[in-house]
Amino acid sequence: MTWPPHITVATIVTQDDTYLMVEEQQLGRLVLNQPAGHLEPGETLFEAALPETREETGWDVTLQAISGIYHYTLAEAGITYHRITFTAAPIGQLTTVLDADIERAVWLTWDEVIERRQQHRSPIVERCLADHRAGRAFPLTLLEHGAG
Repeated sequence: MTWPPHITVATIVTQDDTYLMVEEQQLGRLVLNQPAGHLEPGETLFEAALPETREETGWDVTLQAISGIYHYTLAEAGITYHRITFTAAPIGQLTTVLDADIERAVWLTWDEVIERRQQHRSPIVERCLADHRAGRAFPLTLLEHGAG
C-alpha cells in the first residue's frame, strides 16, 4: 500500500438542480467524477479546489461550504485517498479548454448521475452528492490554514 495517503479536493457545483461533472479518462476507461485533483506542495485546500475546478470544467466558482471529508482505499492499486469535498456556486464559464485527461464537463441531474453509476470513478462520487442532497454542509472556517 502506498503511504502517505493522497490528499485530494473536489467541488460539488450546482445550478438549476444539476451538478457540474467531468468525464475523464482513467486507465483507459471513461469515468464520471466531480471536478477534483490533488493537493500540491505549498497549496492550501482552498487554493487547490478553485484551480482544479477551473482546469477541469472551465468554470470559475466560489466556495460555499465543506460537504465532507472522505477516506477511500483503491484496493487494486493499494492507494489511500483522503478527499475534502467543497460545495461551490458557479460564477461563470471562462474557457472550454480543459485538462488533457478531461473529455468534457457536463451538467447532470441527480437521476442522470445515478443512471451512470457504473461509470463513477469511485464510490465517493455518489456518496458526496448524497451527502450534499441531505443538506450536509460545514462552514469553511472548519479548516484552518497556518497559525496566527
